[in-house]
Amino acid sequence: MRTAYKVRVYPTPAQAAVLNRTFGCVRFVWNRTLAWRQARYRSERVRTSFGQASAYLTAMKATDELAWLGEVSSVPLQQVLRHQQSAFAGFFAQRARYPRFKARGGRQSAEYTRSGFRYRDGRLWLAKMDAPLAFVWSWPGTEPSSLDPSTVTVSRDPDGRWYASLAVDTPEPGPAPAADAAIGAAVGIDLGVTNFAVTSTGDTIANPRHLARRERNLARYQRRLARTRRGSANRVKARAKVARAHRKVRASRADFLHRTSARLIRDHDVIVIEDLNVRGMVRNRRLSKAISDTGWGTFRALLAYKAARHGRHLIVIDRWYPSSKTCSACGHLLAELALGTRTWQCPSCGTRHDRDVNAAKNILAAGLAATACGGDVRHAGSPGVRSPAKQEPQPASAGIPVPQRGE
Repeated sequence: MRTAYKVRVYPTPAQAAVLNRTFGCVRFVWNRTLAWRQARYRSERVRTSFGQASAYLTAMKATDELAWLGEVSSVPLQQVLRHQQSAFAGFFAQRARYPRFKARGGRQSAEYTRSGFRYRDGRLWLAKMDAPLAFVWSWPGTEPSSLDPSTVTVSRDPDGRWYASLAVDTPEPGPAPAADAAIGAAVGIDLGVTNFAVTSTGDTIANPRHLARRERNLARYQRRLARTRRGSANRVKARAKVARAHRKVRASRADFLHRTSARLIRDHDVIVIEDLNVRGMVRNRRLSKAISDTGWGTFRALLAYKAARHGRHLIVIDRWYPSSKTCSACGHLLAELALGTRTWQCPSCGTRHDRDVNAAKNILAAGLAATACGGDVRHAGSPGVRSPAKQEPQPASAGIPVPQRGE
């Protein structure tokens, strides 16, 4: 299994100068090669391979105009071509958007392979540096001297902080202990904006609203930035304050999502969630900021990799399943249910439901039904096969839809 340890780095002024020069060369090579790829495709209608891009980089370094590219290590320059090739492969496979040009004011990074760094006894030497790069280790259970990193990625955030990510190969962890039966081996989760999540057991996870709590200070920093003159030292300082404010929001959100996902994985063997269309939901002008602040996409990604790592089962049901409008007691399906209606009473069995808890129970029932009958959320290679969770629900008992007589 491949994992990474991200550490805080404190370079000396000389090391920072070398790294800043490397970042500039990496950014230049990316932008110059991307522009060359685009021009080549427009004129010749051909795609560019990694070998052709590498030859183009060699030709650039051979010119007198760009001879300064040879002042930095060649390893990050070769790696940026590999990253660009992977970016285009992801774009043509419809997994990612089209690669964009890199800006100077954003996050800067450079990746070093084994030929570009030396790691001995917990100390890191990068190419073109005579002294080791100082960093702070934050994992007491892991000895840094025992690591054998395959790649090292050094980055600098817009707020001025430096980081290094050490990628290492570790053995696969064993499955986590079975969940406590008193808590519940399986759980359904209904994500929301008012409450971050409501589980089928009735537990409510409040939405911390990380951006909303710091929005006032962030707006003040942005106004100060707007009043500064472009190219001035005050503008650099104001931009750093805005970046620090965003970093605090990002860090607090990541900490909350990691803690919440880890607790759910630890306490449950089976977790069922909805396949939310976050990209479409953020088009709502009134809710786009609140939805983006929740981090649903990141939360699902954390659940997925932690479930795979610890031997848990994550089930994702279809986004069109009417979990809120279906009675979890008798299966009755309402024709309409307004978004502002938080509680409702089933006209068939008379059970009174909390909207979110009822939705979480139905999500759990749909996920277990799909697993029990051998279905899955996605059927690769069989476009005509429909998942049981995607089929139109009918009035049923125990919250699991079944076909009516005669259908």
